[in-house]
Amino acid sequence: QVQFVESGGGLVQPGGSLRLSCAASGSGFRMFVMGWYRHAPGKQRELVAAITVGGSTNYAGSVKGRFTISRDNAKNTVYLQMNSLKPEDTAVYYCNAAITIGSPPTGSWGQGTQVTVSS
Repeated sequence: QVQFVESGGGLVQPGGSLRLSCAASGSGFRMFVMGWYRHAPGKQRELVAAITVGGSTNYAGSVKGRFTISRDNAKNTVYLQMNSLKPEDTAVYYCNAAITIGSPPTGSWGQGTQVTVSS
């Protein structure tokens, strides 16, 4: 089973940028769609970006044009570049694997990385 370690979160002012990283261990990384999810207080966890093995991407409407997902299959790592951050982007961010874009995640959840957007 693939496991994940997220990093790169922090406190940033509105309009700022952060780059999140997710290192995957275990077999099968190159077989799966990878996604970044976020969980804000009082809300359900949501998928914000996904990328196929071949590099096709999909974004939630709320982040389209501001976030960019990428992956390095040689390093078993997926990234999320977040620009023009807004207070409503504040959440714990997680990565996970899925069979297809939009299908339920298949791996165990990591500890996540906290992103706080505040002045």
